[in-house]
Amino acid sequence: MKQVVQNYKSGELAVLDVPVPGCKPGGVLVRSAYSLISTGTELMKVSEAGMSMLGKARSRPDQVAKVMQSVATNGVPATYRKVMGKLDSYTPLGYSLCGVVEQVGAGIDDVKVGDLVACAGNEHALHAELNWVPKNLYVPVPDGLAPQHAAFGTVGSIAMQGVRQGEPQLGEVALVIGLGLIGQLVVQLLAASGVRVVGADPDPVRCELAERLGAAACGDPASAAVETAVAELTGGHGVDQVYLAAGGGSNQPVELAARLCRDRGRVVDIGKCRLDLPWNAYYEKELDVRFSRSYGPGRYDPEYELEGRDYPIGYVRWTERRNLACFLDLLARGSVNVEPLVSHIADFDDAVETYQRLKDGELKAVAVLFRYPDQAQDTGDAAAAAVAVPAVTMKPSPARATRTPVKLAFVGAGNYATSMLLPHLAQRNGVELSTVVTTTALSAANAQRKFGFAEATTDLDAVLGDKSIDVVFVVTRHSSHADLTRQALLAGKTVFVEKPLALTEDELAGVLAAVEESGNDRLQVGFNRRFAPLLQEARKRFGARTGPASLRYLVNAGRLQHGSWYLQQGTEGSRFAGEGGHFIDTASWLLDADPVSVYAVAPSGNEDLQVVLRYPDGSTATISYVTTGAPGFPKETLDLVADGKVLRLDDFVRASVYGRKRWVSSRLPKARDKGQNAELAAFIKAVRTGGPMPVPLQSLVATTAATLAVQAGLAGGAPVTLAGAR
Repeated sequence: MKQVVQNYKSGELAVLDVPVPGCKPGGVLVRSAYSLISTGTELMKVSEAGMSMLGKARSRPDQVAKVMQSVATNGVPATYRKVMGKLDSYTPLGYSLCGVVEQVGAGIDDVKVGDLVACAGNEHALHAELNWVPKNLYVPVPDGLAPQHAAFGTVGSIAMQGVRQGEPQLGEVALVIGLGLIGQLVVQLLAASGVRVVGADPDPVRCELAERLGAAACGDPASAAVETAVAELTGGHGVDQVYLAAGGGSNQPVELAARLCRDRGRVVDIGKCRLDLPWNAYYEKELDVRFSRSYGPGRYDPEYELEGRDYPIGYVRWTERRNLACFLDLLARGSVNVEPLVSHIADFDDAVETYQRLKDGELKAVAVLFRYPDQAQDTGDAAAAAVAVPAVTMKPSPARATRTPVKLAFVGAGNYATSMLLPHLAQRNGVELSTVVTTTALSAANAQRKFGFAEATTDLDAVLGDKSIDVVFVVTRHSSHADLTRQALLAGKTVFVEKPLALTEDELAGVLAAVEESGNDRLQVGFNRRFAPLLQEARKRFGARTGPASLRYLVNAGRLQHGSWYLQQGTEGSRFAGEGGHFIDTASWLLDADPVSVYAVAPSGNEDLQVVLRYPDGSTATISYVTTGAPGFPKETLDLVADGKVLRLDDFVRASVYGRKRWVSSRLPKARDKGQNAELAAFIKAVRTGGPMPVPLQSLVATTAATLAVQAGLAGGAPVTLAGAR
């Protein structure tokens, strides 16, 4: 197998072929999927290895003291041979990874072969294809959590242990000094604990990232911005806690901590920074200085780490392993988001080059992951990664015309339902708003009062069993769409589900299984943009095309407010998974085909996406989904180029077509019309007449599969084939 190693004497980095470790009792053999480079600890080690012998000595005075003690005990020649022998050896790198259990040792009964686990330890979670990991240094990965995110488990545990040492309480204010990888995680953990956070870092990009992830304010510690923010948030008293997550030889962090901490506040050292405490400042405020020891209790205890002897939970609530499991749980539930921290994903074979780029400053990153060979198939002679586009082959039951009025039930009555759907339906002739179902009684009552539903309930089964109800609208959170759609189809209802239809391939397969089982294919997904009158007119003016087209779609999505449920990626999927189907559907409708492959890439340090779709006739569509643009810029702009013609859409306010003749629409006098009303009209007509649904089911499936392929493409770093696309 291959492993990343370093010679501390020469500084050489290499990927060596080494023997596969044995699977000893009390642990498991894990095949790595992703491992995380600690851009703080590991780069410091790499940089030290490149120093002269004098530089190494200056950087590690603790080791020099040990050498001097050895000289006194063993003499110079013996000590020299011992030290040089140790320096001139390969040492491993890495301590945080996620992988698949390949073999289970004796005495292990909590995981089995094939399980996904997160692993910790600078001797057991190395940058290597295979690692033996003892019981207390691995935990199973929760269902639905991506392996590249689970690879953050160890550094997340380090941040979590630091936060635990600070003992934060609701309503307190904390200062995080140093917004690297650990600092960014500390910010999120504190915010999730109900603490308001101020961040300090000289890098404005890291400050901006921390603010997006929950910090109230961030700034350069050398400026007045941090001190001003602390004064405003604390009424001039100073912060309750300071977390030192910075590195380097400057004493500025501990001096800043003393200046901005309140009387009898707490200062927690997490990183490795200089700690020359200014005695007067710390004495006068009686500051409580605490140290955080790595991942938590159990660290450096061989009986715990190697022999698997756990500490009783009644005496030690949060051990290394419990911290690791807790952090993964927070990731899975969306309370912490590590995706914006991933600046780069490198193939494991490129490890040496990646370290060199980091060391030279060419690659500026918060977090870098190594992806191991099994995670991304070769895009050359080998088969490319693929997402299935299930074919709809069942023979549907004949659709019957529905009596008038059409009786509708709404499952969910949130902001989108009450602002974009119900106002159109409440005014439509031939429609009866029968029942609204919500999880809380009050929201159902509010929707009933506002829109005139005949009934309000929290009982979904009563609605599905009511034979008088013709249509069920599913307008709930994304994670419930597929299951509610499946239940409604099996109950024989016509279904209108807001995007997305599904968040996983299994969910999509479950919906289609319900279609096949019931013979009911009466389904519409809320892809409304293709129904927008302005875009419909522009497409008509553009006319038919004969050659391949190039389409560019810029979505200036903007930032989400902190606390938005869209950020709960562990349960609700990524933001693009939630709304990206809108833009893929629009592109496919304009190009009159379904995509056959998807390539997705995310620029370093933010949530922006570039998605390239390829179509059967050679046409391409590029969707730039950005969150870092100016708020005043239009949200959606689109250009379609083919056959010497150009179609331009400006945010559903104006459209134009350039060709032999030029056509420019008049600017819409009212609010942007993105097609919801026209879509609902077409849907209700199909229900009433028994005619075909406004969008063919196969198109809905293809768009959903393409949206799912974006996440697969980001994880694999290669184009994803849409297997079975037509």
